[in-house]
Amino acid sequence: MFKAVLFDLDGVITDTAEYHYKAWKLLAEEIGIVGVSRKFNEQLKGVSREDSLQKILDLGGKVVSPNEFAELANRKNNNYVKMIQDVSSSDIYPGILKLLEDLKSNGIKIALASASKNAPFLLKKMGLTGYFDAIADPAEVKASKPAPDIFIAAAHALGLQPVDCIGIEDSYAGVKAIKASGATPVGIGREEDLGADVRLVPNTSYCTFDFLKKVWSKI
Repeated sequence: MFKAVLFDLDGVITDTAEYHYKAWKLLAEEIGIVGVSRKFNEQLKGVSREDSLQKILDLGGKVVSPNEFAELANRKNNNYVKMIQDVSSSDIYPGILKLLEDLKSNGIKIALASASKNAPFLLKKMGLTGYFDAIADPAEVKASKPAPDIFIAAAHALGLQPVDCIGIEDSYAGVKAIKASGATPVGIGREEDLGADVRLVPNTSYCTFDFLKKVWSKI
């Protein structure tokens, strides 16, 4: 049996991707960068705040000082935090609460492996903090997804190796990160987006404890 499940947040536990998109688009427009479309936003999913900002600056051909870079990152985050104040338990994706309950009752450890620095706040708003045995701090890892660092950190925070864990993601960068860490990936989404070499479910309601056991049994 696998010993832990490492969860992404955005797109797996809840959907704050729309808030991220709106906050990045607003910031880009404020500094005169156009082209932060929904298609471009796919590149930012699962990516750290700093790396996302750099992609946007590259899009607009802008170079800023380190101080201005930090100010822009903070401005985006402030906009985002204002937008997510009303997040509640009603925003938890279908099936996720039941999955967390089943994992807990079966002695499976649970950790969060999210690039979002606001993840602890969001878990608290949804009433989910108590289910998590560890929350990896994205500020403490060297590289963001698709690098494996956050998933390795999440596993280690549980006292485990990634090879003993299942990781759940909804982004291509996230799935690559899980694979690179040595954990077993489960993807939420479509094959054309996440790849043909990963076990997929169309949405979170299909991601049950029984499904994870089947995935593990076929490794």
